[in-house]
Amino acid sequence: MKRVLRIAAVATAAALAALFVAMFLGTTDKGAAAPSSAQAGKWCAGKKIVFFPGGPAGGVFAVNVYNGAKQAAKDLGVNVQYEWSNWDPATMVSQFKAATAMKPTGIAVMGHPGDAALGKWITQAEGKGIIVTSQNTELPKAFAKYQAKGFGYVGQNLYNSGLLLGKSAVAQLHLKKGDRAMVWGLLSQPTRGLRTKGVIDALKKAGLKVDYIEINTATNADPTAGTPVFTAYVTSHPDVKLVVTDHGGLTATAQTYLTAAHKKPGQIKIAGFDMSPATVKAITGGWTQLVLDQQEWLQGYLPILQTCLTSVYKFAGLYIDTGSGIINKANIGPLIPLINKEIR
Repeated sequence: MKRVLRIAAVATAAALAALFVAMFLGTTDKGAAAPSSAQAGKWCAGKKIVFFPGGPAGGVFAVNVYNGAKQAAKDLGVNVQYEWSNWDPATMVSQFKAATAMKPTGIAVMGHPGDAALGKWITQAEGKGIIVTSQNTELPKAFAKYQAKGFGYVGQNLYNSGLLLGKSAVAQLHLKKGDRAMVWGLLSQPTRGLRTKGVIDALKKAGLKVDYIEINTATNADPTAGTPVFTAYVTSHPDVKLVVTDHGGLTATAQTYLTAAHKKPGQIKIAGFDMSPATVKAITGGWTQLVLDQQEWLQGYLPILQTCLTSVYKFAGLYIDTGSGIINKANIGPLIPLINKEIR
């Protein structure tokens, strides 16, 4: 973990340094002149990027990613088209193929479909000179193959993030061997599911009894659709002590789930991923105990920056781990204004 964090810090520093060079030195590998004073700071003007915020439009997590991408587009002067997918991997693949046909400067894609589903199409895009990079979910084979051409990653180390949340839940919530936990996740998705697996492994290693529920398609797109699933599980497992929601939208809906199941704040401990205004209320109200913050705004901003750095200055892909740590009622205070603005 320490090594990954060091790499992430170096990568982030490299990105910022590159941005400084781009904004103030203003030269390209072809020796092009610096931008005019009227275009100061718009060193990526004229480039076109297709960007995947995840979806649905305006949904928890995706809106923060979108806000970060919008800010990058404004700062850098790049033209960005957004593709919303309702977190559906098949939709992402279809949208990626359509984006390739448009021949943009670059495509910044969510990695949820995995290398097997996207690999052929990434190769096709790279063959057309399109810069491809990824966010939120790693595509390790594509990264290894195309990093020199600008394929980077902005997001968490998924398995380690799952481990961290699982271990933190056991320690901070004083769970013990034999306690029952439910993990609501996405094991069916080849790489995205590694975070769910990390949570399960951590809980099982601590001796907890773990039940697993796959997030279905309807709940993946609209978390409120999972309310009957939650209430049915709680009714049939009255001894459950912990529920881990491996999805920002579900984490934001924790209070709704618990209320529907006629549970009081803290009666069932909730741990999950990603901050949102609804999650702030749940934490401060005692409904949700722990959240791993992966700073999703950066997962919008930095892939746009990555693509511009590669297109204009020929930088290779950067690996940036945005997982920042555990947020709870004791430390959330300073972040609340920024979370409510959908930046943190």
